[in-house]
Amino acid sequence: MSFEVLLALTGFALVASTTPGPNNLMVLTSGVNYGFVKTIPHMLGIIFGFSFMIACIALGLWQILERSPGVFTAIKFAGAAYLIYLAWRIANSGPMKDGDEKGRPMRFLEAAAFQWVNPKGWVMGVTAVAVYTNPANFTVSAAIVVVVFALSTVPANAVWCGFGVGLREWLSDPKRLRIFNISMAVLLVASLWPMLR
Repeated sequence: MSFEVLLALTGFALVASTTPGPNNLMVLTSGVNYGFVKTIPHMLGIIFGFSFMIACIALGLWQILERSPGVFTAIKFAGAAYLIYLAWRIANSGPMKDGDEKGRPMRFLEAAAFQWVNPKGWVMGVTAVAVYTNPANFTVSAAIVVVVFALSTVPANAVWCGFGVGLREWLSDPKRLRIFNISMAVLLVASLWPMLR
C-alpha cells in the first residue's frame, strides 16, 4: 500500500469513526450515565467487534452479501430493530446507583456483537475493503485496513465518551438527564435514516 493510499485510508477511517453514528451516540450516553471507566468494556467491544467484522468482510463475506442482497437487507432491518430497542433502553435509563443492575453500560461482548447489526458499520467496512485493498497484495492491504480502523476507533470512542463525562455534572439534575437520554434515543433512531434508504 502506497503512502498516499495509507493517508487516504487513515483520513477515511478517522472521519468514519468520529462522525455521529450508533456507536458514538451510545458511547456518549454511556459516558454521561456511567462515566469513562465503566464505559471502557463497551469501547473495547466496539474496537474488537468492528475490527473482526472488517477482517471477515475482507475474507469474502462482502462477496456473499453482494450476491445475496436479501441477506444484507435482513442485517439492516435486524440492526434497525436492535437500535430501536437500545434507544428505548437509553430513553429509560438513569444514573447507575451502587448495586443497581437495572441500568448498566453495554458489556464487551454486547458491544462486539452489536457491530454485526450496525448498518453504519457494514457500510464503512464494505467501503473500506472495496476501495482500499490492493488485489495484487490483498492480504497485507486488508490487514492494514483492519489495523487502521482499529486504531482510528480508539480516539473516536475516547472523545465521544469524554464529551459524555464532561456533561455529567450539568446533567446531574434528573430532569436534564431525562431530557438528554430521550434526545440521545431519538438521535440514535434518526441515525438509521441514511443507512436504511
